Amino acid sequence: MTTLRRFCCNDLLRFTSVNLDHLTETFNMSFYMTYLARWPDYFHVAEAPGNRIMGYIMGKVEGQGESWHGHVTAVSVSPEYRRQQLAKKLMNLLEDISDKVDKAYFVDLFVRASNTTAIKMYEKLDYIIYRRVLRYYSGEEDGLDMRKALSRDVDKKSIIPLKRPVTPDELEYD
Repeated sequence: MTTLRRFCCNDLLRFTSVNLDHLTETFNMSFYMTYLARWPDYFHVAEAPGNRIMGYIMGKVEGQGESWHGHVTAVSVSPEYRRQQLAKKLMNLLEDISDKVDKAYFVDLFVRASNTTAIKMYEKLDYIIYRRVLRYYSGEEDGLDMRKALSRDVDKKSIIPLKRPVTPDELEYD
C-alpha cells in the first residue's frame, strides 16, 4: 500500500534514487530546504511499505491577481514504481491544495519539449500547452509551459495559449 505524506528533512537523505532519471531536474540541498520551509503543503512523497520513497512532488504557490497559481517545480517517480498512477495521485494532491486551500486560478509546470511521455501524461490530466519557452533547459532545449485551469478560473482565461514562443527572460518570476 502506498502512503502519500508531507516531505520531511530526513527524506532529503533518502530520495536520491528517485532523482536518477535523466529527465528529472535535480537541485542543491538549499533549494529543497527552501521549498520545504516556504511551501510545505506543496512538497509530498509517495512511500512504499518499508519506508522506500517511490516518488515525490515539489511545488509552490505564486503570482498576483489572476496570475495567482500553483506551480509544479518537480514531480518524479522511480522507474520501478511507474505505471501505477503515482504521478497522477501526486499531481491531484498539489492541484487540490492549489484549488481548495490557496484558491489559485491555475496550476502550471514546465516540461522538456522532447519528453513526450510526460507531455502525454499531463494532457491526460487536462493540462494544455500554454506556450513554448525557447532554450529553457540549460540554454539548449525548449521547454513547454503547461497549464490546467482550476475552479476559480470560471472563464478558463489562464489556459488560452499564447500564439508565439517566448524566451526565458520574458517569464514572470515571483
